[in-house]
Amino acid sequence: MPVPYPAELRERAVRLVIEARQNPATRDGAITRIAKQLDLLPETVRKWVRRAEIDEGIRPGTTSEDAARITELEREVRELRRANQILKSASAFFAAELDRPSR
Repeated sequence: MPVPYPAELRERAVRLVIEARQNPATRDGAITRIAKQLDLLPETVRKWVRRAEIDEGIRPGTTSEDAARITELEREVRELRRANQILKSASAFFAAELDRPSR
């Protein structure tokens, strides 16, 4: 399970990388250098920067907001399919009850 880092740390790391990338003198190795300064893994910082760029529209991809909405809709679809299956089973049961001869 991933280590939960504080949101402030994530925001600071992303901000520092973006600022370092804007300066041509500090562009190369910015993620690795800043990750080392903040005692983080470079891949973690790279993922945070990538996610921030997608959310800001700089890089193509599914934003965090869209991903959360998709997850919510998929959960709703599963629930509706389950409810629909229950209703189909119930209607088949009651239809069979109506077809039986009464005593």
